[in-house]
Amino acid sequence: MTQRTSPPPSRRAGEPPTRTRVGVPSRPVRGAAGERPAGEGRSAYGSGRGPRPPRSGGLAIAIPGANPRPRSRAMLVASLVVFSVFGAQLVRLQAVDASSPANLALSTRTVHEIEPAMRGDILDADGTVLATTIERRNVGVDQQSVTKYKKTIGKKTVTVGVAGAAADLSPLLGQDVATLTRKMTGQSRYYLLAKDISPLTWQTIAALGIPGISSERTSVRRYPQATTAASLVGFVGVDLKGKGGVESIEDSALLGRAGNLWYEVGQDGVRLPNGKTTEQPAQRGRDVRLTINTDLQWQAQNRLAQAIQYYGATSGTVIVQQVKTGKLLAVASYPTFDPNHITSGSNLANLAFTEVFEPGSTAKVMTAAAVLEEGKATPQTPMIVPYSLHRSDGTFSDSHEHPTEYLTFAGALAQSSNTGIILAGEQLSPATLEKYFRGFGVGSYSGVDFPFESRGLFAKSADWSGSQRYTIMYGQGVTIVAIQAASVYQTIANHGVRITPSLVDATSDSKGSMVAAPSPAQTRVISSKAANDLSQMLEGVVSKDGTAPEAKIDGYRVAGKTGTAYRYNQRTGGYAGYTASFIGYAPAEDPELVVSVIIQNPTRNGFYGGALAAPVFHDVMNYDLRRLEIPPSPLDSTPPTLTLKLDSPPSLDDPAVLADRRSTAGG
Repeated sequence: MTQRTSPPPSRRAGEPPTRTRVGVPSRPVRGAAGERPAGEGRSAYGSGRGPRPPRSGGLAIAIPGANPRPRSRAMLVASLVVFSVFGAQLVRLQAVDASSPANLALSTRTVHEIEPAMRGDILDADGTVLATTIERRNVGVDQQSVTKYKKTIGKKTVTVGVAGAAADLSPLLGQDVATLTRKMTGQSRYYLLAKDISPLTWQTIAALGIPGISSERTSVRRYPQATTAASLVGFVGVDLKGKGGVESIEDSALLGRAGNLWYEVGQDGVRLPNGKTTEQPAQRGRDVRLTINTDLQWQAQNRLAQAIQYYGATSGTVIVQQVKTGKLLAVASYPTFDPNHITSGSNLANLAFTEVFEPGSTAKVMTAAAVLEEGKATPQTPMIVPYSLHRSDGTFSDSHEHPTEYLTFAGALAQSSNTGIILAGEQLSPATLEKYFRGFGVGSYSGVDFPFESRGLFAKSADWSGSQRYTIMYGQGVTIVAIQAASVYQTIANHGVRITPSLVDATSDSKGSMVAAPSPAQTRVISSKAANDLSQMLEGVVSKDGTAPEAKIDGYRVAGKTGTAYRYNQRTGGYAGYTASFIGYAPAEDPELVVSVIIQNPTRNGFYGGALAAPVFHDVMNYDLRRLEIPPSPLDSTPPTLTLKLDSPPSLDDPAVLADRRSTAGG
């Protein structure tokens, strides 16, 4: 029996068609009381009301839990959370923390360049440049970027790459095309092409716009006076730090402070004209002005070189010092070197501060000063001077054999008699003699603080051997350096007051103004009277009866002392060769300059200080007096009339007479 169902009611005009939802149960229609009317339900075919469809055989299929609304809401919430996170991140990147990614991006295209500090200049007393720094550039290449080099040829722009870059850079860098091609070919992001390129040349290179070509700032040290003051001024290492001389002494002042430069580059490595640039300027080092006079230094250096070569000597020094200030006006040392072109065999030391030697007779002035100061003799004290003396465990002799001579104390010094000095000096205790030697600066550093300076060897008097007690009186058994020897004579010339030698006169401040160095220390060593008496005795040395008449200078009174000492060889442990010297000052009546000449190990044309060193002293002092416009000695100023030789033997009965009163076996 077939059951019929009523057809769905017809759709009213203007109503939308009814969607059929398969498998989704119809929502019940509730009445006023919220109850579904009996027999009423939603048709599977429409939204009209009609009888409930049969439970079986119909098209609607119900799926439990298939309501889409909760799932849609969950998806909506999840989407909102994701978009919120994205939105918050976007706000953070663009508003709150925008600098971090920007800085990261900037850093990938920013180049950091260190701007080296320009080292300060070293000047002489008159402002002449002795050492200066010149800016230079080191040029490098990015081998990957240079291949993109393009040039406009005619109306076309073509890629010329490495070949074109090499051709354009060859005349600017002073290298052939083949060499540059090899250097620019490869995958390296940086390869050094050339060093020490001038800023002007770099500007020309930069104007070419070659991709990958860059430069870094550097500098080089230059010494315009070359060998003239090389060992005094010193030199710098590859790091531009002082390695010798004044460059080392004043390194902290000269060095300065490096700067920094950051700038943007494009993908080709070329600096962007409008890119961001940050700069911390370098701070230039301070200038240092020395006490040295370049003209005097040049003359001393050249005259010394001539003497060393003529006498076949090993080395030598010439020092010019201002008496009343202690300032060093010239410090020449030979052999020398060119600081602009230092080679492996260069002698870099300034021997005036580093080479120790036994001074010989130039040290006799210290014994004489002590004798005068202690009142044991006067310049006119008569003496009986034998050729040799027996003292302690040895025999001591003069340089030339002679019969017994009758001299004054001034005459014994003028003739540089070893035995005469012993007769005078043995009146003093060893401790007293040591005190005066140390007062003159023996055994101590000069005070200049020069690199590798030696203070010589001077034992305490308690440790002197029997013979050393006497040899020290005439300059053997003690070693000094030339700067100490010059200081001894500065003390005598300055009326007994020693002034610590000075080399640095002033240093510039942050504003470029020169600030004078502290005044050097002054120490009285002997009285003015003793110094003046000794000075008169030293004038006798350059007289016709002295050992250095060749040191005389027309128009000027000169005082000084010769020295001829055996040269000790540390390698062999014995004496070999000589040290010839002359140290003096002028004008003797009012001393202005001290000149010290030391010639080591002459091998030809003599070896005595009066014959070798005195002529060099004459030439250097004569030039310096006139160059500095120091007036000649007044016409009415004549050397003192001191008796050097006695006409007849003095009486041994006179206790004032200095003579060998000991038996030959005594000591």
